[in-house]
Amino acid sequence: MTIDRAPAGFVAPAVFEVVAGLLGELAGDPRVLGFAITPETTFHEDLGLESIDLVTFAGILAEHFGPEVNLAEYLAEKELDEVIGLTVGDLARFVAQRSGGPCPR
Repeated sequence: MTIDRAPAGFVAPAVFEVVAGLLGELAGDPRVLGFAITPETTFHEDLGLESIDLVTFAGILAEHFGPEVNLAEYLAEKELDEVIGLTVGDLARFVAQRSGGPCPR
């Protein structure tokens, strides 16, 4: 199984900005941490988030976007290495698809 990677030029600005902002609240302000959250930013390697943080973030996403954005269900379909390599762009694309927002074709 391969992860649905957002292409390098992925643009869903409204959804990405909301997801990045919510992540900033969870992980800490990226400006204070010394980097910007981009579509290529990884949850594990770059943000240092663990699986428990993803569980917390799943609740934040469902609260903000609605129950159709079920991160736990999305992650359950992935292999461990795919979850570890998950990027903010991957997640923004998933959110856009589930919430009916703009997403790449």
